[in-house]
Amino acid sequence: MSDAAPPPTLTVGLLQMTSGIEPAGNALALESGVRDLAAAGARLILTPEMTGVLDGNKARLLTNTRTEAEDETLALARGLAAELKVWLLIGSLALKVPDADGPAADMLVNRQFLIDDAGVIRAWYDKIHLFDVELPNGERYRESASYRPGDRAVVTATPWGRLGHAICYDLRFPHLFRTLAQAGADILVVPAAFTRTTGQAHWHTLLKARAIETGCFVLAPAQTGHHADGRDTFGHSLVVAPWGEVLADGGEAPGGLVVRLDLSQVGVARGRVPALRHDRGFALVEV
Repeated sequence: MSDAAPPPTLTVGLLQMTSGIEPAGNALALESGVRDLAAAGARLILTPEMTGVLDGNKARLLTNTRTEAEDETLALARGLAAELKVWLLIGSLALKVPDADGPAADMLVNRQFLIDDAGVIRAWYDKIHLFDVELPNGERYRESASYRPGDRAVVTATPWGRLGHAICYDLRFPHLFRTLAQAGADILVVPAAFTRTTGQAHWHTLLKARAIETGCFVLAPAQTGHHADGRDTFGHSLVVAPWGEVLADGGEAPGGLVVRLDLSQVGVARGRVPALRHDRGFALVEV
């Protein structure tokens, strides 16, 4: 028999939500879902983008947002992580910026938090790429009217390896994910509130591509269904393996996924195709 240590494993839980415009109701769904996933054995639990409140009406949104120090959803999440002895990634919260003035006074940040099993915030990440689009079906989004973009990529050490942070529309910018992987990330997180239109077209393809390009596990908890502000999101929270296999798909109903990851597969995938080591500089020539 071999004395080698068993492959490292991690049981993850992804919470799929239909967040609305009232933080109190979303907090109840968060607590119930996190407790269920922890009871099912998850040691790292992830929630979607805009866990605390999802609202495209800026005036109403501003009445329901707080600073990081005052945010009740963040305080709840920290308490749950410490009580249940789990790591908790809050996909994102809409937060006010303390002491902002001038044109920035009514601008928010779309901020993600990684909380350890003692309730300590280990990392935060502000969404870099903002969703300013007009879709063919007439849907129009202008995140830059409400949020200021982040300007830092983040990789965080965890007991199971290094985790690279991203949020929703970041998914369409592969250079961010390559940067995270080359900085040592083994797991990439992409909490999202993808629209139904863009999700049907691109969600599965883009997440599989990011996993294959980087040789990372990709964890993508999602918003789903019809929301109180009138939008429809795609759901289908995904867990994708480093070779591109979809290990779990949350479908369209709110709820949770629990998946056990064999983290040795990161090294296996990168050994098969070591593309992260093969970048070359090049010149662009227009003819």
